[in-house]
Amino acid sequence: MELFRSLIFVPGNRSNMLERAITFDADIIMVDLEDSVPPGEKIAARGVAKEWVSKLANEAPRPKRKIMVRVNALDTGLTKDEVTAVAGPDLYGISLGKPESVWDIREADRILGAAEASAGLEHGRIKLIPWIESAKAVMAAQQMGAASPRIVALAFGAEDYTNDMGIQRTDSGEEVYYPRASVPVAARAAGVASLDSPFVAFRDPDALRKDVQVARQMGYNGKFAIHPSQIEVINEVFSPSEDEIAYARQVVEAWNRAEAEGRGSANLDGRMIDVPVIKRAQNLLDFADAIRTQG
Repeated sequence: MELFRSLIFVPGNRSNMLERAITFDADIIMVDLEDSVPPGEKIAARGVAKEWVSKLANEAPRPKRKIMVRVNALDTGLTKDEVTAVAGPDLYGISLGKPESVWDIREADRILGAAEASAGLEHGRIKLIPWIESAKAVMAAQQMGAASPRIVALAFGAEDYTNDMGIQRTDSGEEVYYPRASVPVAARAAGVASLDSPFVAFRDPDALRKDVQVARQMGYNGKFAIHPSQIEVINEVFSPSEDEIAYARQVVEAWNRAEAEGRGSANLDGRMIDVPVIKRAQNLLDFADAIRTQG
């Protein structure tokens, strides 16, 4: 079971910030070549990103942590060269900005395959996380999520979505409720994880916690961070609490007793336990085990 609770962006042109990222406790470090890098520095940033993908993968205190690179959208003409520059054995995957169709995903898959061949990597080694951040992408999200076996998650991008729709981004977020709620459904239907848009008010941890709780309840598996101070809250909310783990164990025990007695359901504290409930409890316990193993 892979962990996608927290992913943090680090500008791909800033070696000083990338060095700090070695200590970050995020599940995935996302070296950013897109929005964080000024146009005049994008080409030079490729070399910096390549160097730091290897350093972050090998020097990080968490040996199983994944390193990804967010590349620029296909229509910029930068994607192929960026992927080719950073492809290597230490790269877990690529995050692609602004795809809008199955064709875009297949083109990204082709670029990744060519880069793997050039780098001597087995086909399919480099994973892919597309961003869902336009009206077209929202409507095609499920098909896009299933368009390549490389895809491990879909990410919702609220800022670019509101720009595409020509609407104002607000703190309350009503304007993105529909697309935000639809992405985890599309991702689940495609059999991949879902990742929520960053919370931009990084100096407000209470508001962040509420926002992450909403994302978890919507079905998201994780959330992007734009500041290291956000990682702890995101990890905490997307991890089972001790109370949740204890209750899940009680559910499994009650179910095992019922099975031993030949019954197809059980009850715990006046609540019925049937197959969906036991599956949910077992999934939670498996997830908690993965956190202990990988975290």
